[in-house]
Amino acid sequence: MTGVGKRRPRGAAGPAGEQCEKNGDTKKRRSNQADTADSLRQEAETCYRLTLPEDFYQFWRFCEELDPEKPSDALLSSVGLRLVGPYDILAGKHKKAKSTNLDFNLHWRFFYDPPEFQTILVADSKTQYHMGYFRDVPDELPVWVGANEAKKSCVISQVGDNVFAAVKLFLSKKLKEVTDKKKTAILKDIDEKLTRRAKDLGYSLEQKTVKMKQRDKKVVTKAFHGAGLVVPVDKNDVGYRELPETNANLRRICKAIVDASTDDERLKAFAPIQEMLTFVQFANDECDYGMGYELGIDLFCYGSHYFHKTVGQLLPLAYTLLQRSLFAEIIQSHLANRREEPLDQLAP
Repeated sequence: MTGVGKRRPRGAAGPAGEQCEKNGDTKKRRSNQADTADSLRQEAETCYRLTLPEDFYQFWRFCEELDPEKPSDALLSSVGLRLVGPYDILAGKHKKAKSTNLDFNLHWRFFYDPPEFQTILVADSKTQYHMGYFRDVPDELPVWVGANEAKKSCVISQVGDNVFAAVKLFLSKKLKEVTDKKKTAILKDIDEKLTRRAKDLGYSLEQKTVKMKQRDKKVVTKAFHGAGLVVPVDKNDVGYRELPETNANLRRICKAIVDASTDDERLKAFAPIQEMLTFVQFANDECDYGMGYELGIDLFCYGSHYFHKTVGQLLPLAYTLLQRSLFAEIIQSHLANRREEPLDQLAP
């Protein structure tokens, strides 16, 4: 391995956001706002310390109309989706929780979910399919809705820029699989209602919108999860420099570490990572914070506990330098409690 990584010329990705301290503040209701009590909005956003987009509340309203008694389960028997995460706050589930030591950083946080990902819908428990909002900066709105199957891989796929589009895509795939006429009729009815509501509210039902394509231009690297990382890059290309290894090579290095039969072998296999950590220190000194961010995310996404200590060194620092301190807190909580299940912090 040679060199310390070089900066890839990129356009500026905008300033790094400061930690949001005003999440949940009551705002004047706009004409397109869902009829969700301000107190509920404030509670949901205060619990997570993240601002939720209007489509989040509009979708809850849609599910309330489908099933006034249990909006969270309105799509469960028909579509196979359950509303979770911040929707549990709207449902009042947190008020019935026995534990007084709730950590919403971990509520429905799946094994491979990076801090940027916030789960809002769950489906197949066998593959741990779930959908959630993906945001680049904690005090900004999500850039799109993503989906991951935690039992299969760390890959996060883009499924629309709002929850209506994400569920529409899920529904369309479901309709292709179902052969029972009665089930097909139920799904088509929900699909028509959802499509009509989304259009009335002005939400795009495309899987990839213009806004999402614009965000893609700011991505400095795809990273192992494929969702892409966005960091501020100034006019002198300061902010990000490439890792001195390709993704394929980095995966091979990680595999050698995990597969090592002895501690001595593992220590030797760790040498390239140690070298990259030195490069990250150089990069941080020169304000190229994206390098440590990328290496930390990649090692986290590889999934082995052998990398947890290194990830714990890299990511909290990277997020702090990028002024994304809530993400630093989330990754620390996740590493200390990283497991495949149970994921519901509010389970009785």
